[in-house]
Amino acid sequence: MSPTPDEGHVHPHIHPHVSASISRRTLLQGAAAGFGIAVVASLSNALPAAAASSKVTLAGFDAFASSVRTLKSGAYYLVESTGLPPHNMMVGIKNWQQQVPVPQPYTGSNAWKIPSSPKLSATPISAKSNLFRGAIALAADGVPIFNALNNRGEDSYAIGELDKWGGHCGRADDYHYHVAPLHLSATVGATKPIAYALDGFAIYGAKEPTGAAMQPLDEYNGHLFKGSYHYHGTTTYPYINGGMRGVVTVKDGQVDPQPVASPFRPDGAPLPGAVITDFSRSGATTFALTYTLSGGTYHIDYTATLASVAMTFTDASGKQSSQTYTRR
Repeated sequence: MSPTPDEGHVHPHIHPHVSASISRRTLLQGAAAGFGIAVVASLSNALPAAAASSKVTLAGFDAFASSVRTLKSGAYYLVESTGLPPHNMMVGIKNWQQQVPVPQPYTGSNAWKIPSSPKLSATPISAKSNLFRGAIALAADGVPIFNALNNRGEDSYAIGELDKWGGHCGRADDYHYHVAPLHLSATVGATKPIAYALDGFAIYGAKEPTGAAMQPLDEYNGHLFKGSYHYHGTTTYPYINGGMRGVVTVKDGQVDPQPVASPFRPDGAPLPGAVITDFSRSGATTFALTYTLSGGTYHIDYTATLASVAMTFTDASGKQSSQTYTRR
């Protein structure tokens, strides 16, 4: 995105990028250790998730305890995170709308709520015809998972909108997946959930909880196994839970309740021909993105906190422009 300094608005036809004053070599790509420590500090300083809530251990999420916190209050598990994964992001996107990942306030009353005692519904909801807004699941690393179909009904993976990890950013610069993060099985373990659908049912990778090979799935990418229902992530559509087999409330095309991610700047437009070639971060707040376009290389350096985002754009000629946004 290219902000016009005198107006503070974003004009997607100008192609800016990263500040030359920040050496790329000083940015630690995937600085997971420092990132995790900073996130834990952030979550610890957050408002209490809810009255009478208590910390719990939840399979899958426990493998990411350095950046994800799980609690229980009433009928829900509450999951707090910044929405940013420990792995790298954005690299490989070929269909980009000029959004970049920033930390989100998924804490306190804005934490993710997952039913602790899920129930199968007599009227399941298909993701082929509904749930085009908001998340339908939450990955074990605290990253939301959206419908495999974007809000235009297109397969996000098939049209090049996703990075090498199956994610990209929405209009609130909120990072999320659109396919199953199967790579998380390497961290949580092959027999543990890689995510939970927002109806409360767990999502496993290629193996059953017993370690057996995955059994045949229904149209929602799930099945009953040893008397209990769960979903699986797959490498073919619908990739993740293909809807809500469990009881949920849907309002305005999305599962309710779920956290709010508020935009802090005008949303971007598609940038045809742009390819994101590099992304790095130092700690929890400093980021750098590189993309190519029409033979030129562009950069965006930015510092993002829950209070503000300061961005410096450098275009292919080396010209820079900057913009600072206050987050709502």
